[in-house]
Formats: sequence, C-alpha cells, structure tokens
Amino acid sequence: MITPPVAALATTLTGDDLPAYVYDLTALGAHAQAVRNALPPGVELYYAAKANPAPPLLRALAPYLSGYEVASGGELEHVRTAVPELPLAFGGPGKTEGELRRALKLGVERFHVESEHELRLLDQLAGARPLDVLLRVNLPLDAAAMGGAALAMGGRPSPFGLDPDRVAGLLPLFTADGPLRLRGIHAHLASGLDAAAQITVAAGIADWARRLADRHGVTLTEVNVGGGMGVDYAHPDRRFDWAAYGRGLADVAQRNPGLTLRIEPGRALTAYCGWYVTEVLDVKHSGGEVFAVLRGGTHHMRTPATKQHDHPFRILPTDQWPHPWPRPAARAEPVTLVGQLCTPKDVLARHIPVPRLRAGDRVAFALAGAYAWNISHHDFLMHPKPGFHYLDA
Repeated sequence: MITPPVAALATTLTGDDLPAYVYDLTALGAHAQAVRNALPPGVELYYAAKANPAPPLLRALAPYLSGYEVASGGELEHVRTAVPELPLAFGGPGKTEGELRRALKLGVERFHVESEHELRLLDQLAGARPLDVLLRVNLPLDAAAMGGAALAMGGRPSPFGLDPDRVAGLLPLFTADGPLRLRGIHAHLASGLDAAAQITVAAGIADWARRLADRHGVTLTEVNVGGGMGVDYAHPDRRFDWAAYGRGLADVAQRNPGLTLRIEPGRALTAYCGWYVTEVLDVKHSGGEVFAVLRGGTHHMRTPATKQHDHPFRILPTDQWPHPWPRPAARAEPVTLVGQLCTPKDVLARHIPVPRLRAGDRVAFALAGAYAWNISHHDFLMHPKPGFHYLDA
C-alpha cells in the first residue's frame, strides 16, 4: 500500500516535521501513464484540478493529459500559471462576470455552461471572439448503473447544469455569425462508480447528444462524460478497472463516429500518490475503549469526516521513546484514531484492530492525494500547518 520512498521518508521525519503530506510523483506518473495507455487514442484525458491543485502534481500529470478542468477563477489563475502549456476547460456553477472576463483574457479553450443566464452573459462578454461551448446537461440516470454511486449530481433537481427539456430553447443563441460555437454536451452525473457503471453512463450521454443533434439539425463534435471513477477507501488495493473502461469507451466511440469523447477524472488519478504521515502523541484507555491521539487531525485531512468512513492507514513502528516512564500503548485491541481538535468529530478511523500501537509510532494514512488538505478547515484551533514533500526519482 505504501511505496518504499514514502515509507523511508516517513520513518526519518521527526516530531517537529509532522504531520506531513508525502507525495510519490514517480508513482503518480506511472499510474497516469497506465490510465492514458488504457484509453482509446481518440479519447481526451483532462484532470479535474479541484481534486488536488498542488503545482508539483499538476506538472507531474502534464505529459499524460490533454488538458485540465477548472471550476473557479482561482483555479483558473492557479492552473494556468503552474502549467501554461495545456488547454483549460472552465466549468462549475455560479461563474461570475469577473471570472468569465478573466477566462477570456487568459484564453480558456472550453466553457462548460451551466445555465441560460450564464450563456447569455458569456455571449455579451465575448465581443467578436469565437468561443467554444459545451452545455452541461442534468440527464436522467440509469437506476441500475447508479446503485453504487457515492454522490449523484444528475437525474434529480440540481443546481448543476440544465434540465434536458431546456436545451432546445438555447440552440437559437448559437448563430453562424455569433461568437458562441456549440461544440457539444457535458454531463458529470455521479461519483464513485465502477467501470461498468461508468461505461453505461458514457454511452447514455453520447446517445442523448446524438439524438439531440439529429432532432435539431445541429453538429456536435464533442461529448464530455465527466469523471467520478470510484476510489474504494475500504479496500485501497482495489482500483478502478481502467482497461475495461477503455474498451467500453472504444465501443461508445465506434457507435458515435465524429464525436470526440472527453473524460475528466480527479480523485482516481491522484488519490493513490499521497500519504498523510503523522505521529502518535498518546494512547488512552477510556470506558473500555482505546484512543490513539495523533498530531494533526481532520483539520489537515477532512476526507474521513466528509465521507464518513474509516480512513485506511499503516503503522510505521519506531523504537524511539525519550521519556523515563512507560510508553502508552495498545496491544491486540481495537483502536480509534483521533486528532488534536476539541471536538468528538475529529476522528480518522474507528475501532480498528491493531497488533500494537504505541506513543511515538508513525501512522501513514493512504489515499491522501485527493480531496484531503485542499478541502480541510486548516485554521480551526490554529495548529501548525503540515509539511509537504514531493518525491521524484
């Protein structure tokens, strides 16, 4: 689960160096290369920067990507600065006029438009410059395919995208002499899906786009089927089946000649390359239970609190104990791992059986390369920020 370079660094970091995020960029590159190789040549691979926008990760991914998806003016500026050479697609609800103006100035290549108001605002701001647009559509979901979804954004009342019956009313805004060019459809409907479900979703989106084009006599050249490839936190060694997904996308592309398919995974690309490494400060027995109190906590890595799960971890024992009194420890009993915050919700994993865990040992939480530091409430209680280490061969 933990790569040797990460384990080696984790055991050398002192208490003052912890907690720390450690990213294995070599492992990230190898994973991204495998994903790229699994996809048909014509499929475009964008990275959803919201998953982890750290510049070293953005740059490590660049050789394997077609571009980046950004969802705010801040992400837009950040990613354009970190990797100026690759295209950007600007998505997300509630784009402000200022953000759209900045996107135009920075030469954004694709706009994922979420509403009629947003489309009209973009038309007003464009001037004479032609702009490529994908309409985000809130399509109905296949109930069987969505059974395993961790998070659904489509098929129900939603702030995201357009209801399907509203799309036809926007088509007259795309005129031969106007700045807006309708390139295709974007639909990100759910997260946490396996390969079979993702193929079903992709096929449904492409089929809907083709029927729309045929019905209204418009030419669509692109379909973005979104991201949401599943990451299994309960079984971190089980990974999304990119080979099966690639074969499925090849079938979808064959049934829809002339359409460029685009995907935009985030978590499934970077989650595996990162670890949150910390130290056991104390081990306490209370009311028949055992608590390991760690440096840091959910203010550094909010993922387990957000997803309401027990985050996978590995214990890295150390024999260093500088004090003359006995070392607090748990032996062959379930342990709840908590942080330093003054709230009972600061829990990273509950009642996990461990053979031994002692004060001073290191704990490395896996799958910390996405939606971890960047979604956390960093300043609550004003504990020190973690360190950041980017390992490359």
